[in-house]
Amino acid sequence: MEWRNIYRGMLMGASDVVPGVSGGTIAVVLGIYDQLIEAINGFFSKDFKKHLMFLIPLGVGIVTAIFVLAGLIEWLFEHYPQQTQFAFLGLIIGVLPFLFQQSNAKETFKSNHVLLVLIGLVIVGSMIFFQTGEPAAVTDFEASTYLWLFLSGFLASAAMILPGISGSFLLLIIGSYSTIISAIDDFNIPVIITVGIGILLGLVLMSKLIHFFLSRFPTATYAVVIGMVIGSIFVIFPGFPASVIGIVMCVVTFAAGLLFAFFLGRVEY
Repeated sequence: MEWRNIYRGMLMGASDVVPGVSGGTIAVVLGIYDQLIEAINGFFSKDFKKHLMFLIPLGVGIVTAIFVLAGLIEWLFEHYPQQTQFAFLGLIIGVLPFLFQQSNAKETFKSNHVLLVLIGLVIVGSMIFFQTGEPAAVTDFEASTYLWLFLSGFLASAAMILPGISGSFLLLIIGSYSTIISAIDDFNIPVIITVGIGILLGLVLMSKLIHFFLSRFPTATYAVVIGMVIGSIFVIFPGFPASVIGIVMCVVTFAAGLLFAFFLGRVEY
């Protein structure tokens, strides 16, 4: 049992609550992205016990973070939105050198791989132009509402596992983010189970697709992943505060994110 996956899962779960930040990106930061895809993809294979030992503590950490840290993340975004986003910016930018190193980009990347980086960047970066207006949380649940929430969980988890694409951001676009967050805060079991089933199914299907590309086209897949991670920088960037104190705080939190990524890279890679 990989017990340190609990803290890894908590980092992924906390990031999944934040619109604009991808749990897949944090998995890249932690150096476990390939292993995560392999474990989810092999869950129904004969080696399921080995994969289960990897996924159980990771899942415990993710669920714990979503229920325990969701309030803290929401508070930080309510009171210090720009400073919090700059911390995540530092975290993401700080992992890029390790990602280039892991993909051996200097030796393997050719002109077509650079093009794939640009494609990944544009795919994720273009999400900044989507409207993110969020309606009030739904309180009257019908059969069609549960179907909508199931599909929301499915689509969000498919995005969640891709580096650079935020599942929470996709929920904002769909219009179900506030309903799901409210259900978690209220511990609405039927809604949580419905969304949870959609998330699990989406993770399994998307992991099989990603596993196929990683096994057949590893360099090209890494090129797209790097482009997606770079693209997420443009999505998360909140602009600079008007006050000098606000700018200083953003610089401090950005540096903290960079340092955190550096130390994680030293430990995990």
